[in-house]
Amino acid sequence: MFVSDCLNVNEKGHLTIGGCDTVELAKRGTPIIVYDENEIRKNCRAFVKSIEENYDGKGRVIYASKSFSCLEMVRICNQENMGLDVVSGGEIYTALKAGFPAERIYFHGNNKSYEELSEALNAGVGRIMVDNLTELETISELAKEKNVKANIILRIKPGIDAHTHDFVKTGQIDSKFGLALETGEAMEAVKHILTVDNIELCGVHCHIGSQIFDIEPFEHAAEVMVKFIADIKSETGYEIKELDLGGGFGIKYKESDKPNPYDSYMKAASKVVKAECKKYGLEVPFIIIEPGRSIAGATAVTLYTVGSVKEIPGIRTYVAIDGGMSDNPRYILYQADYEVVCANKASEERTKKVTVAGKCCESGDLIQEDTMLQEVEAGDIVAVLSTGAYNYSMASNYNKLRKPEVLMVKDGVARTIIKRETYEDLIKNEI
Repeated sequence: MFVSDCLNVNEKGHLTIGGCDTVELAKRGTPIIVYDENEIRKNCRAFVKSIEENYDGKGRVIYASKSFSCLEMVRICNQENMGLDVVSGGEIYTALKAGFPAERIYFHGNNKSYEELSEALNAGVGRIMVDNLTELETISELAKEKNVKANIILRIKPGIDAHTHDFVKTGQIDSKFGLALETGEAMEAVKHILTVDNIELCGVHCHIGSQIFDIEPFEHAAEVMVKFIADIKSETGYEIKELDLGGGFGIKYKESDKPNPYDSYMKAASKVVKAECKKYGLEVPFIIIEPGRSIAGATAVTLYTVGSVKEIPGIRTYVAIDGGMSDNPRYILYQADYEVVCANKASEERTKKVTVAGKCCESGDLIQEDTMLQEVEAGDIVAVLSTGAYNYSMASNYNKLRKPEVLMVKDGVARTIIKRETYEDLIKNEI
C-alpha cells in the first residue's frame, strides 16, 4: 500500500510510522520530519550483510552522510559498524562530535578547502578521496608540514552514463567530479601520485550517479574499474588494494518505482569484480560502497498542515501547506516524484488531483503537481513520503522560515533528534 514497510494505517484511519500516529506527532507543530529508526537499521544491516556474503566480509559500507547528517544518524551508523562518507568540514565536525572513529571516515568533495584538508589530517580520517591534482599538491604540502602520511583514494570518472536525471549523473566524462579515463588524465594522476612523498595511494573510486534502478551500469562500472586497476599494475607495477564502487542505488518514491533489492546490486557487481580480477591476475580488492539515499530516504515522512485549498475551475486545485522548498527543495531542483497522503484520512481513497504548493514567495515552490490526494480542507495533515534523504540536509531559511523539528521513532515511541529552529536562531549570527 505504501512506499515503505514502516508506514501503516491505524484503527482511526490515520497514517502511522514506526507505530506512531502521525496526526498525534503533528500536534508538536508542522512542518515536522519523522524517521523510523528500525527501518534505518534494517537498511544498514542489509548492506553490511551484502558485503559479508558477496565479498567474504572484505569490504566496508560507508554511509553517504550528505543525504542526512546529524549526531543521532552518525551514532546509528557507528553502532551498525559502518564507515562514514563526509564532504565538508562541517560533516567531519559532526562525525567527531558524535564519537565516530576517525579511521572510518572517508572525506569526499571536488573542491575541499585548505582548512578542511588540514582538519581532516589533524583528525586522522581514514581516507581522503582525491578529486584533482591541485588538491593532491595541497594534501602533500599539509602532510609534509604535519609529518603524517595521507591515505588517499583517487576519484575516477569511468565514462558511464547512468540512466537518471542529468543533475545527479556523475560518472560520465562531462562531470565536475574526478579524473577521466578516456583522456588518460587518470593514469597520469596515478603515476604522479606514486612519486609524491607523504601520500599513500590506497585505492580508486567511482560514482556513476544517484537514484539508479538498473543493475547493468554498476556491473559496467565494476568491469571498467578493475580494468583500470589492471592497467595501473601493468604500467607501474603497483597493485591497488581498495576499490570504492560508490552508491546511487534507487529507492521507492512512488508506487510505480521498482527498485531492485540492495543485495542484487552487490551480487551482480561482485561476480564481475571477481571474474575480472581472475582474468587479469589481480587480488580481489577491499570493496567499499556508499549508500546514502537507500539507507535514509524511504525511512521518513514530512508532515504539513493544510492552510487553504484553492480551486481554479477547469485548470488546477492548489493545496497550500505550511512548508515547501525551504524544507524540501528537490521538486524545484529536478521535479522529484513523491507520494502524498492526507495523514488524518489515510484510509480513504485518493480521488482528487491536486498540486501541493509551499508557502515560499516563489511560483515554483511546489512539492508535487497533479498528484492524487484525498479530499482535504484547511487544518488537515498532509504527509509527503520518502523524505529522508536530501530534504533536511538541503533545507534553507529562505523567507526567514525556520528549519523543522526532526523526530526519530522506534516501536511507537518518538524522540526529538533535531530541535525546531527558533526566530532567535535565524538572526544569531547577524550583527
